[in-house]
Amino acid sequence: MEEIPKTSKQIFILSGQSNMAGRGGVCKDHHHHNHQYWDKLVPPECQPHQDIFRFSAKLHWEQAHEPLHADIDSKKVCGVGPGMSFANMVREKMRVVVGLVPCAVGGTAITRWGRGEVLYENMVKRAKESVEDGGEIKGLLWYQGESDTSDIHDAEVYQGNMEKLIENVREDLGLPSLPIVMVAIISGDGKYVDKVREAQLRINMPNVICVDAMGLDLKDDHLHLTTEAQVKLGHMLAEVYLKNFAPSWKRFFSCLLC
Repeated sequence: MEEIPKTSKQIFILSGQSNMAGRGGVCKDHHHHNHQYWDKLVPPECQPHQDIFRFSAKLHWEQAHEPLHADIDSKKVCGVGPGMSFANMVREKMRVVVGLVPCAVGGTAITRWGRGEVLYENMVKRAKESVEDGGEIKGLLWYQGESDTSDIHDAEVYQGNMEKLIENVREDLGLPSLPIVMVAIISGDGKYVDKVREAQLRINMPNVICVDAMGLDLKDDHLHLTTEAQVKLGHMLAEVYLKNFAPSWKRFFSCLLC
């Protein structure tokens, strides 16, 4: 098979908070109070591949491997997230080189992702730098909202803040039709999880699709997805992307409905 040029990477931004950064396999260290560690168990669906790359904190491409966000969400212990199972499925189905740009940081409310804020500006900078040597940004995967469930006001203004973020990132990257696949949360820091979920599921913008995480298993902390759930979520995100935004696969799914 002819080797795919690495400069033709299909690039995906991974952003949001801890469930995108990945806490699958992160466990409490019972010998050291408040310490955590990653169990280093990598499912087959999340294994490295020569055609999957990640954009490091130092702004260079390297072979992707779990945990994808170790040098990005660096103040927390990172484990398995949805990124690698997503990338492996997209790579396998489309026969492409996949580039992942991890940007998620745990415990971050959506206001910290507003234009002018450090996290937002860093995400945009990393995305722009990622295409300097070729490749094309194909989508933004977003999983965030748990930190907006504690305050009723935050929950009520979530939809407007998310819609503004989508508008801003598309404008700042010069990609007005950039596909956004976001996740509707199933957990949170407070009692307004349902309000944030409803806001996420209500968003109706072109090329924006919401994947519902309802039904996926949570760890004992009732906040973070298990490793197995992260694998499933990655596949859900990939299926939605392939069905709605990959030209050849859009035709395939349309034929299935004929």
